[in-house]
Formats: sequence, structure tokens, C-alpha cells
Amino acid sequence: MTDVAKHSLDDLLAIMARLRDPQDGCPWDVQQDFASIAAYTIEEAYEVADAIDRRDWDDLRDELGDLLLQVVFHSQMAKEAGLFDFSDVAHAISSKMRRRHPHVFADVRYADAQAQKQAWEDIKTAERAGKGELADDSALAGISSGLPEWKRALKLQQRAASVGFDWPDPQPVLAKLAEEVEEVRAEFADGADPGRLQDEIGDVLFVVVNLARHAGVDFSAALRHANAKFERRFRQMEHLAITDGAKFGERTLAEQEQLWLRAKALEPKS
Repeated sequence: MTDVAKHSLDDLLAIMARLRDPQDGCPWDVQQDFASIAAYTIEEAYEVADAIDRRDWDDLRDELGDLLLQVVFHSQMAKEAGLFDFSDVAHAISSKMRRRHPHVFADVRYADAQAQKQAWEDIKTAERAGKGELADDSALAGISSGLPEWKRALKLQQRAASVGFDWPDPQPVLAKLAEEVEEVRAEFADGADPGRLQDEIGDVLFVVVNLARHAGVDFSAALRHANAKFERRFRQMEHLAITDGAKFGERTLAEQEQLWLRAKALEPKS
């Protein structure tokens, strides 16, 4: 770490300590706790992903700073509570990386990437045992319940696949998706019971995550792209409607659909 980088990190730690000072700090920062800050931490991680997706490297620098601030914020609150501080966080992750990469930091050698992946899981299992966690022999052990649900679905599917419970290619996944969609359709035909619809739509979403996995597509990135595409086209529709002399919300549904087709036609061909 360069002197400039070290100085900058020390500055950031000092700034957060000052913000949290009960007497001279910022009232908002002083009032926060781990639970109230958690949502901001998640939000900042997504903003990092968005900057990468847009290939905006200046924004990525700023968003990484915002994410680092979250780590510093949690570390300062932990320090105040006598739990740990930022140096403990840095030490813990450094130790973990060395421990989980014996093929880099020690003399261990793996036959291939699959063997390395299995060793990684074995090391994590040993770590959980070392913490005194209850023994769990399931292939699904250790998957956090705090993950976004789509991410947890992906982790569950990857773990199941690691012990052979998986479709061989995307085709049967597509067939399963069609089957699940038909079950949703049947629920609507039978009266659309809210509980059953939640169950069946959940099955559809779970299979969609699985389809993305088999296709080698990042589910989160795909959904971000879909959101961006919808927003781009919707804003174009609003612009077209105003240009034609009336607000979008004043148009009939049929007219809005025509605007949607025009907006799609205006997009450059990929």
C-alpha cells in the first residue's frame, strides 16, 4: 500500500469516527445502527454493479468509495461496541484468502479447476466446524438466507448440481419452464387463489434462474438490461406522445401499444 493510499484510508477512518462522535458528529450518522445501515450497504453494492455494466469507470471509482464507506461505517460502529475494528476486518479477510488459496500461498496443487472448487468447499466446511457450528452434511449447508432470493436460488441450484442433481442441458429446463407457466395459467383458470399463485409463480422464477445458469447468463445482469431497455423505450414513448400533441397517459391502450412499436423501431439494430 502506498503512503498516499494509506493516508487516504486513515483519513476515511478518521472522518467516520468524527461523524459518529456523540458530541460533535452528524446527528444522522450518530443515530444509525447495523440494521439501519444494512440496506444502504446492499444498495451501494448494486450501484457498483451498475457502474460496471455501464462501463463508467469514473463512476465506478466513486461507487467503490461509497461501498468502502459502508465497510468503514459498520467497522466504526463495531469498534464503538467493543466488537472489532477496521483492522480486524482487514486481517480476517486477508487470513481467509490465504487459507482458501493454498495453491497460491502454500505448496498445494490441484489436478484441475473442479478439484480446486471442491477443495474450496471443503475448506469452508472445515471453517464452519471450527466455529462450532452444528454439523450439517447437506450439500446445501452454509448458503446464507440473507442473500437476494434470486442469488440464493442460484446457489441452491449450483450446490445441487455439484452432487449430480441437474439437467444435462438447457432443453429440459425450457420444457420445465413451459410446464410451470401452464400451471400458473391453470391457477388463473381455477380462480387465482393468492397462495397458490404465489407458489406457482415462485416455481416459474426458480426455473428462470436455472435457465439462466444453464445458458451461462448472469441473471442479475440480464434483469438489469431488461429494466434499462424497458425504461429507455418507455421514455421514448412518452417523448413520441408529446411530439404528437398529447401526453402518454392520455392515450388509449391501443395508441400506447402503437407508440411502443414505434419506440422499438427507433432503437439501433444490434
